[in-house]
Amino acid sequence: MKKTLSFAAIHFTVALSVAYLLTGDIILGSLMAMTEPMVNTVAFYFHEKVWQWAPLKRSQFNNPGRKTLSFAVIHFSVAFGVAYLLTGDILIGSLMAMIEPAINTLAYYGHERLWQRREARQVHLFNDLACHH
Repeated sequence: MKKTLSFAAIHFTVALSVAYLLTGDIILGSLMAMTEPMVNTVAFYFHEKVWQWAPLKRSQFNNPGRKTLSFAVIHFSVAFGVAYLLTGDILIGSLMAMIEPAINTLAYYGHERLWQRREARQVHLFNDLACHH
């Protein structure tokens, strides 16, 4: 859950910035920025659950690049849907779907690399402690 919450904070900050810049309206930008990351945070949680499935985790697909790409597809779809539904404007929906997920996809890749390194360090530390006892 910590991983999901840390990415949610990054996601919200990016979404608010992009939504405000696209709409020029702080209320609408805030609504988009709260709704879109909320939906994507739920999607992220289930995305993580799928990627924790043991056969997938051991497969050739378990690398940050492929995992990032799969989440990017979900993210682009959610960003467009939320922006279009809230504004009724296909241009703003399309721009939001291109800009906000692109920035957050890069952020996701970095976030995923950090978490994988953290998990690897924890396994290494556990193995070191087990060997010394």
